[in-house]
Amino acid sequence: MSRKPTYRVASNPVSFQARELTVLFAGESQTNPMHRIGPKVVDYYLLHHVLSGKGVFRAGEFECEPSAGDSFLIHPGKLVHYVSDESDPWLYRWVAFAGSEAASIVREAGLNDDKPIIRAGSLREPGERCRAIFEVFRARGSSASLAATGHLHLLLAALKEASTDIGAETLRPDSHTEELVRQVAGYLSTQYAEPITIERMAETLGYNRAYLSRIFKQRTGVSPVVFLTQQRVDHAKRLLRERPELTIEQIAFSVGFHDPLYFSKQFRRLYGQSPTDYRIAIGKSLK
Repeated sequence: MSRKPTYRVASNPVSFQARELTVLFAGESQTNPMHRIGPKVVDYYLLHHVLSGKGVFRAGEFECEPSAGDSFLIHPGKLVHYVSDESDPWLYRWVAFAGSEAASIVREAGLNDDKPIIRAGSLREPGERCRAIFEVFRARGSSASLAATGHLHLLLAALKEASTDIGAETLRPDSHTEELVRQVAGYLSTQYAEPITIERMAETLGYNRAYLSRIFKQRTGVSPVVFLTQQRVDHAKRLLRERPELTIEQIAFSVGFHDPLYFSKQFRRLYGQSPTDYRIAIGKSLK
């Protein structure tokens, strides 16, 4: 049974120029059979999420046949051509966005220039996020642009999870280990100032502490505890250089040490002098 063609679009009512990351417009269309776009180029990112139907998408040398549950991305400046199937044309939603941070967030989501498609299967969130952006634009509220950017982040996060889940089935042991080490390093590097423990981190990541510590040390040469201490002392060293108004105690607390004397001991062990002596030496070298 043929479906009646539809086309709806809503533009950002607040921000008309892309900044760090701005959603420009969003829409939905039940396409005609053999509905063709291109070959053409655009100067923004244009993400399509297919709700039903099928078709062919070409971007440079890349070609695929997106169907229900698939999301494909048009990169700015890339020559693209896509066409709906003759008997089962696409019903899809789309979101256009741009900005100085757009390229990095697209890479993080896994929508690479050489393979700009993610197959999310039955996952409903990508389509729902596209619809949410359309609705906030249609409501034309003063917070529409901020809300749309938030939905875009969650949309790309859902696609990232979908691509990770697919790859996990064939993940090689070495790849799994490298990913685990990356997660541990990222956790400790970003939360060094918090009262974290290795036990709590292992629980958060879903691993036994002994196993996690053993894998991390095999790959990096140091235990998670030593890595965390190094992170804290390195950040303290930076604060000693850049924030002369802070006391040694304040710096110790700022990087996660709750005992200034223990902090000084660790600093001396790693750098061969006390925090105070290091700060004096830095001050003299700047004169």
